[in-house]
Amino acid sequence: MKRTSIRILLASSLTVAGLALSGCNRSGNAPMGAPPPVPVQTAVARQRDVPRLIESVGAVQALRTVAVKSQVDGMIAQIHFKEGDEVKKGALLVTLDQRPFENSLRIARADLANAVAEAAKAVADVERYQRLDQQDAISKEQFAQLNTKAETSKALVQAKEAARANAELLLGYTEIRAPIDGRTGQLILHEGALVKANDVNQSIVTLNQLAPITAAFAVPESSLTEIRAALAAGRAKVSVSDRTSGVVRTDGKLSFVDNAVDPTTGTIVLKAVFENLDHQLWPGQYVQVQTQIGVDAGALVVPAAAVQTSQIGAMVYLVGADQKVQLQPVKVLRSFGDEILLSEGVRPGDTVVTDGQLRLVPGAKVEAKTLAAAVNPPKPTIAPKP
Repeated sequence: MKRTSIRILLASSLTVAGLALSGCNRSGNAPMGAPPPVPVQTAVARQRDVPRLIESVGAVQALRTVAVKSQVDGMIAQIHFKEGDEVKKGALLVTLDQRPFENSLRIARADLANAVAEAAKAVADVERYQRLDQQDAISKEQFAQLNTKAETSKALVQAKEAARANAELLLGYTEIRAPIDGRTGQLILHEGALVKANDVNQSIVTLNQLAPITAAFAVPESSLTEIRAALAAGRAKVSVSDRTSGVVRTDGKLSFVDNAVDPTTGTIVLKAVFENLDHQLWPGQYVQVQTQIGVDAGALVVPAAAVQTSQIGAMVYLVGADQKVQLQPVKVLRSFGDEILLSEGVRPGDTVVTDGQLRLVPGAKVEAKTLAAAVNPPKPTIAPKP
């Protein structure tokens, strides 16, 4: 039994020794060679003009909104538009029953004619009795009364003229016209409905001006100084985008800066005007707003994926001419989209690693791969046995 165990142990030792010897090459060197290059993705640091943007969320608002109401009491006789129509300023929207106002105008004209006749008679009396007054044929008191009556009649004529003009004005109010160019909303009242003058609780329809249109948004209080400087220099530009519909507008002009900062939120409200001739922006729509306050000319940028955060700050892996990487500290200015602006650590034309950093150590050799090659690496070929 002991001899059998010794034979098995000896055979195992010879097998291990044989495997060790077969692993050595003829020159006697160790079998382990240099590690293969690490596949990574890279990008080149470059210089370009980068706009300085303030991003926020805003709401589209009609440039002007008018609640159309009646200025006189009456009954709606006819509606001259459909809900959602585009109307021009001065277009006839609603006609009220005009008969009561036409009657009032006739009465006012009759009163004016009567007053004119009375005034003419009073003036004629003054002219006739003026000769008698010069001859002392009538008393001074009687002549003064005639003069007073003539002046009173003239004043009465002016009052009746004003009453006639007011009656004409009220008759004109029975035709309700569009005060602005805009789009009509939902019709609240219809034919036959009674309306009150300047009713605070009810309007006939609401008009919204859609072209041009405004976007209201809030920015942090800390950005106010830069925004005011950009507005004064004429370089403030505003663009909006709607991620749902894909609408983008870049022709915004900053038109309003609120006169106070909201102490609750620490923000200030701004407004920008857009032409919106195609009516793609709609009141009440939420949009992403970008306010451009300047441009960093010739800024050095690298992809955001290249910058790693460590305990000592931001770092990037630089690829040298020998395809070996070095860990390089950098100073980050700010981000812009999927890029990072740097002020120190990298020069234009330097190659940086953008993917595969977890497998790297300083001094490691790398091999640049495209995204497709990294996802689907080529299958290794097996050499045929001799």
